[in-house]
Amino acid sequence: MFHIHKLQLYLPRLWNMVSKMRILILVVIVCLYAQVGFGQVLTVLDFESKKPLEMVAVINQKYKLAVYTDGQGNAEISAFKDFEKIELRLFGYTPLIQSFSELSDLNFIVYLNPSLINLQQAVVSATRWSQNRQEIPARITTITKEERDLLNPQTAADLLGISGEVFIQKSQQGGGSPMIRGFSTNRLLYSVDGVRMNSAIYRSGNLQNVISLDPFAIESTEIFFGPGSIIYGSDAIGAVMSFQTLQPEFSETEKMKLSGNANLRTTTANNEKTGHFHLKYGNKKWAGVSSITHYDFDDLRMGSNGPKEFLRPTFVERIDNQDVLVENPNPKIQVPSGYSQLNLMQKIRFSPNEKWDFTYAFHYSETSDYPRFDRLIRFRPNGQPRSAEWFYGPQKWMMNHLKISNSSPTKYFDSFHINLAYQIFEESRIDRNFNNPIRRNRAEKVGAFSANMDFLKNLSSSAKIFYGAEWVNNDVASIGLDEDIDTGEIKQGPARYPNAIWNSYAVYTTYQKTITPQSLIQTGLRYNIFSLQSDFENNSAFYPLPFSTANNENSALIANAGWVFTPTGSWMMHLNASTGFRAPNVDDIGKFFDSEPGTVTVPNPDLKPEYAYNVELNVSKVFGDRAMIDITGYYTYLDNAIVRRSFTLSGLDSILYDGELSKVLALQNASFVQIIGLQAALEIKFSRLLTFNSKLNLQKGTEEMDDGNQSPSRHAPPTFGVTRLEYSKNKWQIQLFSEYSGGFTFDQLPLEERGKPELYARDDNGNPYSPSWATINLKGLYHLNKFVSLSLGFENLTDVRFRTYSSGIAAPGRNFIISLMGNF
Repeated sequence: MFHIHKLQLYLPRLWNMVSKMRILILVVIVCLYAQVGFGQVLTVLDFESKKPLEMVAVINQKYKLAVYTDGQGNAEISAFKDFEKIELRLFGYTPLIQSFSELSDLNFIVYLNPSLINLQQAVVSATRWSQNRQEIPARITTITKEERDLLNPQTAADLLGISGEVFIQKSQQGGGSPMIRGFSTNRLLYSVDGVRMNSAIYRSGNLQNVISLDPFAIESTEIFFGPGSIIYGSDAIGAVMSFQTLQPEFSETEKMKLSGNANLRTTTANNEKTGHFHLKYGNKKWAGVSSITHYDFDDLRMGSNGPKEFLRPTFVERIDNQDVLVENPNPKIQVPSGYSQLNLMQKIRFSPNEKWDFTYAFHYSETSDYPRFDRLIRFRPNGQPRSAEWFYGPQKWMMNHLKISNSSPTKYFDSFHINLAYQIFEESRIDRNFNNPIRRNRAEKVGAFSANMDFLKNLSSSAKIFYGAEWVNNDVASIGLDEDIDTGEIKQGPARYPNAIWNSYAVYTTYQKTITPQSLIQTGLRYNIFSLQSDFENNSAFYPLPFSTANNENSALIANAGWVFTPTGSWMMHLNASTGFRAPNVDDIGKFFDSEPGTVTVPNPDLKPEYAYNVELNVSKVFGDRAMIDITGYYTYLDNAIVRRSFTLSGLDSILYDGELSKVLALQNASFVQIIGLQAALEIKFSRLLTFNSKLNLQKGTEEMDDGNQSPSRHAPPTFGVTRLEYSKNKWQIQLFSEYSGGFTFDQLPLEERGKPELYARDDNGNPYSPSWATINLKGLYHLNKFVSLSLGFENLTDVRFRTYSSGIAAPGRNFIISLMGNF
């Protein structure tokens, strides 16, 4: 009875409590529903590509509110409810102002139109991540596929040259050594789909490795100016040249998607015969791309109007077992300079779901033998050529590359990339002195492993961190053979390099923080350990080396900091302080080489890293979406610079090298180099049809010499640039442009260059100098229909005879180009 009575007493109270809890739960649910209901995601896409746009600022000036879109182009804008003015702003795009209700009418999906100004590159990937230019406190120039199709460069070196901000030196037609911000060769870094291409035998002399890349298989090219060592490590002092090759594309349906391109091209200056074909194919999960290109270039014809010193009046032929200097019937034909090349690429891509993406790529490039023309125009005091033969053997490059990408957010990362690559480089040098039967063959092979892990973590809506690790291993094998061409006898000869193993281990991190809607900072840090083990036994029988093996171990710690400020949609500036380094490689430590007549460069295993300290300021201003000016000033100081200086080998200051008593030199940490420069660009959009743009590059380099005096730096070219006027309408695209370069008088020439008079014209006093030059060019692209296009070009219309600074071969004279392209 008692229990029943108590139950009757408390049952109404219990029911009241349950009712109140039900009401409370209902209120909570309603509040949560209201919060979810009023939460709103805005998606921002590129109007042309329909791809998501990251880092779009969504701003209300009145209430000082700002949010940013993420990597999927999404931003949460519930805080903007009922606002009448919401501004969407991204540098490189036309700003958009909408009310919240107008965005609602668009289902909260909006498209931003790219600006008419081409200088405003929107998205770049030279940092190994797709980022908006507004995020990066460094100058970056992009060469698009559309620019490549119109300007139709012959090689990947020429592709870099059309940027107007990269100076190209050529020792031979099969060449192209970029000079950027006063640096060149192994102080610049090449990247292919995020993989480091520089090997342990990249030298301080002019390089031609970039021609291994196929411009027809490149979708975009980016030049990241200034030190890029935080991401790429050693060698990235002057710039990083990042090449993105053709990507396999998935189909949006189960049906197989096919597309492709075929191209036939010929030119008159070197009777080029080039053919290219690539095919893309894919379904929803599998995709691929196959590409093949074959080039064939005859001897190059120079222009008619210019210094007579550049003419080729004679050349060497082998007649009745004798080397004979014969008359050239056309001195404007640079005999011999022709070569051919084959490029292959195959990619396979697999994406099982939205989180994972796997891409395997195979690249292969091989040239024929190609003459080193600058060595064939050297003469002895008696008027005879120094060399009867001097050519590079086939330059081969192969890369196997596996890229794994994941976008499954975790506590430690939101996405990551893993790049695993194995590259093989083969090159050789074959030369024979005039009327000497001994042909010297020096061959090198490098096997290069690399592994990169790159992670991205969004710490908040306004902060993110990039971090990663890298391992690089290079195995260098070098041999020398001497062949008697009269008897056919072959015996071992001196090798160019020791057999060596070069290793690099590194970790890095970069932190990025958006402080205000107008201001962003970025800082980075990298720690690198590297080691080099060298075995000189392959040269012990030929040179008086005081050692048979050598070990070199060092480390480097570098940092950078940058600030990006965009006060309005028409202004942007960045300030950046960065450091870079270059670790001694096999070429630095172990090379035997005759850099110029009467000298020989010998090994020096005691080298230390060289460090670069760089500061730059950039200001960009858009005027009414019709004009833009972009100016960057920079200063770089290279400390502990690795340069060639006088040396002794086993106490000897001269040794016999290839039968000639030669002064001993070696690369040493013995100098500083400083570069000060200005990069300026102007673009004016007269209408949607007519565009004017111009780029100018000024740099002054100074290098400390052995005696403490100073010399102009060898890799700081004269002032150079390009000015273009482009007209596009319907099926036509036409560009009239001029490329130009200042000159150097004898007194302005670097001291090292004065010792190479065969490369230059002669002034009134008989001294070498580098003349200024300018060309006028006309290029056109006509779309016959949606499948077929015709490209025509007239280069060097005034038939100027010139050599770009420090080059051994003259540039093409008047040149007619015709190319037929098919797309499907």
